[in-house]
Amino acid sequence: MDEKYIKDLENTIKQVLSPLKNMPFTVIIRSISGFSVLPFKKDLEIIKLFSKAFDFASNEINKNGIKSSRPNEVGNYIEPFVKSALTNMDFIADTPTSTNGNKKITGYPDIEIKHKNTNFYLEIKTYNIKNINTTQRSFYFSPSENFKVTKDAPHLLISYEVEKRANDLYYVKHWKFYSLENLKVDLKHEFNQNNRKMYGNESYLDLILEKEV
Repeated sequence: MDEKYIKDLENTIKQVLSPLKNMPFTVIIRSISGFSVLPFKKDLEIIKLFSKAFDFASNEINKNGIKSSRPNEVGNYIEPFVKSALTNMDFIADTPTSTNGNKKITGYPDIEIKHKNTNFYLEIKTYNIKNINTTQRSFYFSPSENFKVTKDAPHLLISYEVEKRANDLYYVKHWKFYSLENLKVDLKHEFNQNNRKMYGNESYLDLILEKEV
């Protein structure tokens, strides 16, 4: 194969794989879903209802704490508390319906909310105050065939500061409520392969040795 062609191909691949920085979240969501991220109208009544819901969820969580051996799973356990609290404040809070018409638990966003005639999407996160100014990844989502954004709506985020105490119990100390219309995100490409082609009947790797133990 022509050396110049190979060199050009390598350079092209390098350019394609360069991380994309500071891309508008609104543009990405629109490109994936066809729906717009709407600005959050800071209506005082709505803000008070959200605040009461998040406080209620905090109090319920802190009655017994959340048992988890893995800190990154605490947010999953917080979700039912937030859903219940929102429902108590006259929101309709449910698992989002994906593009195939079925409710989908995994993936972004966590909760679909309706209040009167207004729709919202809400993502739930947690953070450790010790890591708040680090570059640790804290927000991420991936395109999928059955994406969970199916309407124009404000996209919101509630993030709870969690603290681990005795017996792997987590408690919440603080919360932050954000609107995501000004969020910028980075894209990092990833190469991957599945089990079947790595280890199973479609594997084409050169197996050096294997042994039962």
